[in-house]
Amino acid sequence: MAGISGGVHKDPINEQEVAAKYGSIRTEMNQIYSKITELEMEVSEHSLVINAIQPLDPTRRCYRMIGGVLVERTIKEVLPAVEQNKEGIEVVIARLNEALERKKKELTDFETKYKIRIRKNDGESVDENSKKEGSAQGVLVGPANA
Repeated sequence: MAGISGGVHKDPINEQEVAAKYGSIRTEMNQIYSKITELEMEVSEHSLVINAIQPLDPTRRCYRMIGGVLVERTIKEVLPAVEQNKEGIEVVIARLNEALERKKKELTDFETKYKIRIRKNDGESVDENSKKEGSAQGVLVGPANA
């Protein structure tokens, strides 16, 4: 038994380990999704700033937050820095999208290896191939006067 627990980490052995590994992969995917969303919002904010200050006089005074300190600069100095930051964030988003695709592949491989199928609330299992386009669930509504 010492050889099993002390060795190199291998494939999950029981259902709890498989479920824990599956949950951790899904959690990592959700974290990547949220980070991508956060960075896309930053890119949007950078674009707004760029569009707002681009048509202005390059010698005009401008304020920029650097490390929690508000610094006075000119638009000529600030605009290239904001554009460079935006490009850097877009590169990070591209890398995160690649990482997300790898995680999706890892998840689908894990699902097929361990024959994992997601259940709906009513206990019915969901299969990607069995989903129908445009299928909708009905909503039960009581009378308006009740």
